[in-house]
Amino acid sequence: MTHKTILLFSYGTLQSSIVQIKTFGRELIGYSDQLLDYKLAMIEIQDASVVKLSGETHHPIAIPSQSNTISGRVFEISAEELTQSDKYEVDEYQRVLGEMASGIPAWAYVRISHNF
Repeated sequence: MTHKTILLFSYGTLQSSIVQIKTFGRELIGYSDQLLDYKLAMIEIQDASVVKLSGETHHPIAIPSQSNTISGRVFEISAEELTQSDKYEVDEYQRVLGEMASGIPAWAYVRISHNF
């Protein structure tokens, strides 16, 4: 059986090896890239388990912004790991297929709403 590799872009706490090991059971392999047409803002995390895991009370969040980019890393993960990352991310984040500077689309967690 062949397992399809899924690409996941991270600009925040999913880049942490500690978060990766606790979330996926391993350190992820990836490469540098940029998410197009977004900029960073910060949000306060209310989920105590996410704060405990990341060690951070405030996390960056990508919000739509024309002509801006966010630097980060694209990781190769499995479908099961994508489900695990969905569980890690709090409700303010929505997963979208992002347009990357490399031209290779990757899933990214962003805030869709312009109301911030």
